[in-house]
Amino acid sequence: MSPDAHLTDLESGRIMLLTSAFVAFALMLVAVVASASAVHLDRKTLYDVADLAAADAASAMSPDAFYAGAGAPADGAPLTLSDADVRTAVDQYLAEHPPGIPLAVTGASSPDGRSARVSLATVSRPPLLRWFTDAFGGGISVTASSTARAW
Repeated sequence: MSPDAHLTDLESGRIMLLTSAFVAFALMLVAVVASASAVHLDRKTLYDVADLAAADAASAMSPDAFYAGAGAPADGAPLTLSDADVRTAVDQYLAEHPPGIPLAVTGASSPDGRSARVSLATVSRPPLLRWFTDAFGGGISVTASSTARAW
């Protein structure tokens, strides 16, 4: 056996180890990118639902308030929204249009009587790193807020 053959055998073992390490690193990188994409998509979905719920709630008003014209905003407009109207409209919207992800309404109010502010929250559970996120609290908290004005 020549000395060169012995070195080639040692190098082939090292190359196999190096190749295995790079493959493991590449697979971990793919898992992280796919999981980050899943969290981003959950966030985009939550923002979309918050926007749609706020737009729907901005036009919600009880018939009594509509016909009575009570509680006018500062600039004299006769129509006003109440916090109860906004919350009812958001709950009704979510019941009629299920978002596809579990979420919680953390806020539904009308800060000025003319606009509706909706805040939603969910927990994103990345598909390839669920074992990791479950070990540290069960997921990644995602929140979204949106404000809409009907007039």
